[in-house]
Amino acid sequence: LKAVILIGGPQKGTRFRPLSFEVPKPLFPVAGVPMVQHHIEACAKVPGLKEILLMGFYQPNEALSRFLVSAQQEFKIPIRYLQEYAALGTGGGIYHFRDQILSGGAEAFFVLNADVCSEFPLQEMLEFQQQHGDVHSFVILGTTANRTQALNYGCIVANADTQEVQHYVEKPSTFVSEIINCGIYLFTPAIFQHIGEVFQRNQQELALEESSNGWQRAEVIRLEQDVFTALAGSGKLYVYKTDGFWSQIKSAGSAIYASRLYLNQYSKSHPERLAQNKPGGPVIRGNVYIHPTASVDSTAVLGPNVSIGEGVTVGAGVRVRESIVLHGASLHDHTCVLNTIVGWDSTIGRWARVEGTPSDPNPNDPYAKIDSETLFRDGRLTPSITILGCSVTIPAEVVILNSIVLPHKELSRSYKNQIIL
Repeated sequence: LKAVILIGGPQKGTRFRPLSFEVPKPLFPVAGVPMVQHHIEACAKVPGLKEILLMGFYQPNEALSRFLVSAQQEFKIPIRYLQEYAALGTGGGIYHFRDQILSGGAEAFFVLNADVCSEFPLQEMLEFQQQHGDVHSFVILGTTANRTQALNYGCIVANADTQEVQHYVEKPSTFVSEIINCGIYLFTPAIFQHIGEVFQRNQQELALEESSNGWQRAEVIRLEQDVFTALAGSGKLYVYKTDGFWSQIKSAGSAIYASRLYLNQYSKSHPERLAQNKPGGPVIRGNVYIHPTASVDSTAVLGPNVSIGEGVTVGAGVRVRESIVLHGASLHDHTCVLNTIVGWDSTIGRWARVEGTPSDPNPNDPYAKIDSETLFRDGRLTPSITILGCSVTIPAEVVILNSIVLPHKELSRSYKNQIIL
């Protein structure tokens, strides 16, 4: 048994700027640990899982290598990074590296997209596969969305008794099904035959076109549109529905929501990561993560849903809620930070207020998902969470509202609903 985590590459994650300028998106901290570490933790818990492969087209850089070394030591499992020579799509990458995935006689493997946050019911998917269909069947993790939002995802129509996928449509234009694809799959080696057929077909189509740069395009294969659509109704594809939490992490705003979901889960999975109210310590409300190296004044009030990174300084009387404060940032006395991501090494002056508008799903709808908001609507910036890039300096006694500040800026006044380039 193995696991493959698709981490994408630098051309992707554009909606995650300016945060993805400083660190590859999969390494962005959510609830105190890199986004992709939640995936690795879930995979490491599956009995008999022998290896985890990260796949993408980032240049292997120092941050990524350091993370892989420390994750291997922590989880005692081999973790390797396989670099694609170009963006090959969700299916093209695993097809290109099929020999590495199958080496050592892998009987099955998970494929997880790095930009989802989930409870990752991997063990349950394995048991489901053994109970349903033959040993060569494939399993998609599905969850329920509401009717309007389902159109933004891959929609699955399944047999109510057997859960066999009968119809699959990626981002349909009209309503198809409330069951959506979570971007987490369980495959057997037989999947490569189906991806191979798509590859052959692509090549034939390109041969007819006789275009000059065709070789590259034949290898771009999308699991969802190219493979699942064809497999639906063939008795080989099943959906395992989860009631656990699940969300995409596409924009920076969705990182705060994902952080809340993971912090909630910590009370069961990692109680040691949650800060407690202690005499002489800051006031903690709800779930809060504070890195051991952070220094937080005892008069500060933090929470709910706050994550304080490495080496952060929080001064007296500071109020933080629904926010992520990244390493090295410093919040001076009496600042107020709400619905904001504070970038690395940024400074917020005394009595300043930095606030954004949450982009949370509708709390009254149990199946609501987070909307991937567009930055602009009707020519105006959509009110969203406030993001400070790295090394941003906010002066004392100003208000920054619903704004995105690019890295290395020193502001001199208040701003509202702006992108500060």
